[in-house]
Amino acid sequence: MPNEALVVIDMQNDFCDGGALAVPGANAVVPLVNRLIARHDNVVLTQDWHPPGHASFASARPDGVPFATVTFPYGPQTLWPDHCVQGTPGAAFHPDLEITKAQMIVRKGFHPSIDSYSAFRENDRMTRTGLDGYLRARGFTRLILCGLALDYCVAWSAIDARQAGFDVAVVLEATAAIDLEGSKKRMLSEMRQAGINLNVTV
Repeated sequence: MPNEALVVIDMQNDFCDGGALAVPGANAVVPLVNRLIARHDNVVLTQDWHPPGHASFASARPDGVPFATVTFPYGPQTLWPDHCVQGTPGAAFHPDLEITKAQMIVRKGFHPSIDSYSAFRENDRMTRTGLDGYLRARGFTRLILCGLALDYCVAWSAIDARQAGFDVAVVLEATAAIDLEGSKKRMLSEMRQAGINLNVTV
């Protein structure tokens, strides 16, 4: 459909098998994501793109422990293993991902002191990526989301897209979840409450 865009979230090496922040089952969704890409005329990719020593990295704090939650100026923040550092192989897209059709690549998380799960707004909820303006300027009203990780970057992107006024669907079988302390169940519930369609299939 001319008013529909596929947004593929963070299909990068560090989130796939063997990566620094591997999401269980990530490699298995690559063929499904490619199938979705093949079916859509309008494709946007997002890419986590952290500078070395990013504030969300556990290694950036003397007492930092991966997956612990700490308080940042903008609220609670999970500390992560170093991942998707700009220009490294881990930040590159999975080699089997079909990226040729991508019309735009949105890089996020490049501000040194602000993490960014959503493709639309960084974690301070104030700093915008400009993706919503791009999509509106192109005339898109419906977005299909897939990628990694379901309970973080996919869910936050989907909820922000809904709040921005888009009709949003998430293809669950073309995602994989970290599921940190019940995050998968919690974010599925939040997406349903936001009016996001979770029943679309590949």
